Amino acid sequence: MKAYFEALAAAVCRLGAGFPADRVTLNFASETSEFVRFNRGAVRQMTHVEQHQATVTVVAGQRRADANTSLSGKADADIALLLGMRNALAEDLPMVPPDPHLLMPDDVVDTLRDEDGPATPTLPAIEDIVALVIDEARGLDLVGFYAAGPVIAAFADSRGQRNWHRVLSFHFDWSLYCTGDPAVRDRAVKSTYAGSRWHSTELRRRMALARTRLALLERPARRLSPGAYRAWLEPAAVAEMLGTLAWGGFGIKQRRTGTSTLMLLDSGAASLADTFALSEAPESGIAPVFTSTGHVRPGSVPLVTAGRSVQALVSPRSAAEFGLAANADEGEYPASLALAGGALDDAGVPAALDTGLWIGNLWYLGYSDRRTCRMTGMTRFASFWVEHGEIVAPIDVMRFDDSFLRLFGEGLVALSREAELLPSNDTYGQRHLGSITSPGALLADMRFTL
Repeated sequence: MKAYFEALAAAVCRLGAGFPADRVTLNFASETSEFVRFNRGAVRQMTHVEQHQATVTVVAGQRRADANTSLSGKADADIALLLGMRNALAEDLPMVPPDPHLLMPDDVVDTLRDEDGPATPTLPAIEDIVALVIDEARGLDLVGFYAAGPVIAAFADSRGQRNWHRVLSFHFDWSLYCTGDPAVRDRAVKSTYAGSRWHSTELRRRMALARTRLALLERPARRLSPGAYRAWLEPAAVAEMLGTLAWGGFGIKQRRTGTSTLMLLDSGAASLADTFALSEAPESGIAPVFTSTGHVRPGSVPLVTAGRSVQALVSPRSAAEFGLAANADEGEYPASLALAGGALDDAGVPAALDTGLWIGNLWYLGYSDRRTCRMTGMTRFASFWVEHGEIVAPIDVMRFDDSFLRLFGEGLVALSREAELLPSNDTYGQRHLGSITSPGALLADMRFTL
């Protein structure tokens, strides 16, 4: 695929004599994916998807025009298609109004990340899953989704810049449902296993933990009254809150227009715990380090350090408008958000929690008050009541409503030492290259409204 992309780039990103443009760019996206759906512990659907897409952009001064299309994967035919698009865009360019905030990179910076090798082996993974669910735990009600294969993002322009990003990844997202008493059949344990190399032993470990939790869900549920409870949030639950925080929390445009959900933090009116360190870290995630316009992002952008706001995410348009350096793509949305781990060992979590809530997942999150960064959402799947470090009973679904600034400010007791990389499971249109790296969090109290 790299040779194919280079052939496209060489043909399309060339300014011939008399061509009415200053710059031509080519953005390329590709995936070769296997998708498998499970229901009631059996494979129900297997799908293979191979798709390639390209966006051609023509720039002259402050005028810019672009168009995108799907590709066949055959170089000669695709080159002819893209050249036709490029020439048509060049003809239309004089009719495009100038964009005062258009900012293209000045420096030529090449990047290369190529996780070479075969696609993640789907068949061994499916064999492992089926063996664990059917052969070793007959009757286990597993519902899940598996996606795997190489994903590519690439950029080229007429100045000679080349950026190539190919990662191998898989994502197995599943739930185990109770199958005994009809009164508890809607209870489930949700689990995830993701990475770049499949390891049977790691799947076995995660499945064993899920089965242990599943047995605990068979116990009578504990109904708790609304109020504040000490709580342990597993990494997946913390990641849900960080993902919500990304909706307008980090962009410089939101900050300058007063719409950021972190305005109190940015102004110094509020602070997070001294142990809270959050960054946009493409060097440790799976998203590309270059933007759709060819700007190369820093390997890490500190957003919050020692509980204080440090930097914001700046798109090229915002960079042009505010006279700043670009460090993010359009939308100013983080693609590789990373919360640093703390000092709490996983083995010490039950004793540290002592008595309170053990929350595996949060669901349906949103803002109840954007100005104060107040979030609301539901507990779901395997969440438990714990007494003296021992799980006593599952809890009925509860709704929390609390400020992120309070929870992870004065309310943060500790973060777990190990942070887990949680890749995006978004497959709408294509598999998305994004991730959140998060530890678990012990909170002094979390407020629930029902």
